[in-house]
Order: sequence, then C-alpha cells, then structure tokens
Amino acid sequence: MAQSASSTYEIAQVCLLAGKIMLESGGETYRVEDTMSRVARAFGVPNSHCFVTPTGIIFSIDGPEQTTRLIRISARSTDLRKVTVVNAISRRISQAELTAAEAYRLLEEIDASSIGYSNGLKIAAAAIASGCFLIMYKGTWSDFLPAVVAGGVGLASLSYVHRFVPIKFFAEFLSALLIGLISLLFVMIGLGHDLDKIIIGSVMPLVPGLLITNAVRDLMAGHFVSGLSKGAEASLTAFAIGAGIALVLAFYNGEGIA
Repeated sequence: MAQSASSTYEIAQVCLLAGKIMLESGGETYRVEDTMSRVARAFGVPNSHCFVTPTGIIFSIDGPEQTTRLIRISARSTDLRKVTVVNAISRRISQAELTAAEAYRLLEEIDASSIGYSNGLKIAAAAIASGCFLIMYKGTWSDFLPAVVAGGVGLASLSYVHRFVPIKFFAEFLSALLIGLISLLFVMIGLGHDLDKIIIGSVMPLVPGLLITNAVRDLMAGHFVSGLSKGAEASLTAFAIGAGIALVLAFYNGEGIA
C-alpha cells in the first residue's frame, strides 16, 4: 500500500518513538531494530532501514517520498515494563488494531509516564538482595544486617549523586566507596565479621548484569558496534565499582585502619 508524504512521516515518527522508548529502557539492539521494522511493515512500508546504537537511532523509508530521521539517545536506564508495553503495542499494530496516529499517542503516553518502581521500593529491594547475596556467597547470618544496610545506602547514594552529577561512572565510584566505608565501619565496631563477604553482597545491586547480557547478545547477533560499546560501558562500570572498593581496602590491613 503506497503511503502519502504525511502518513510516511507519521509512520517514521511511530517507529522512532517505539525504538527510543525500548532503547532507553534497556531493550537489546536487535529487538529494537526488529520492532521498528515490524511496525513499518504493518503500516504498509516493506522497505525500511534502521541502524541502532546505544546513543542514537537512524531510520529511513525508501520510496517516492523517502524519509530519513535521526534521534539521539542521551539517557538509558532499566525499565523492562516499558519494553513489554511497547511490544504489546507493536503486536496490536501488526494485527491492524491501531492507526499510526493512535499508536503514536499511546507511545507518547508511555514515554511521558513513569511506570517503573519507586526509588524507595528499589532501595528496599537492593537492601534485601544484598543480604541474600551475602548468604548465597556463604556468608554468615551475623553479617546479614550490615550487608542490607550497606547495599541499601549504596543504591540510594547512586540515585542521589546521579541526580546532581550526571556522570554515571562518578556516581558509581562514590556509591562503591560508601559501601566499602559502611562495611568497614560495621566490622570495626564489631557488628560485622567478614568484610569481604559484606562488600561482595552489597555491591551486587550495582553490577551491570543487564548491560553485560545485552552486550553479549548483540555481539552474537552481529551488532558489533552496539555490543562493543555496551561491553565498554559495562567494563567502565565494573572499574568504577572496583576502584571505590579498592580505595577503602587500601587503608585496611585486615585488623583496622593502617
């Protein structure tokens, strides 16, 4: 079905917005490209091309009214709920249940909404997960509370610092440093015993597990630019966490402050 210039523009807008939401919410590169291509085909545009990187999306539609658009991705987080909702809208488009205008309106609502979990719930989950990781790594129950406190404070500080200093790796470094200091404090006052296990459990919520998984998945799918860039980002995050902890351990000789 041939598309007019206006409808072609609308289709490109829908595809770009769907890709933007998914990429900003932690979707894999291949999934973003596949969703954009499926949406374009469902609207009667079989000849579309998209190139997705972690920092931008290029989308082009061939034909008499050729359209090429670029959108910049400046912020990325993990919100798989939004990815699921966009996939649901994509399926409705494939079943001809939505027009381009209706789909774009729904996507705008999703983009503007905050359907993720609250910061308080995230901090509580990170605190409990830290204690559980401690036990999983064969720590003792006497260290459970220190790991819970350190893990919760670490994630809270990450959110707080990143809000005022929009440099991700700096925020992660400070959060890891704070986790190390809190863990060391618990050990020094006698409420904690195994410093290593407390630190390991507490930093686990900061580990970029989804980023590493997506990097490997993109490399396996042949998206080398995205895979390598995500892998580099994950490596820098791991370095920031390790540097913060190492700075604390550098002043600790196993018995107290050197």
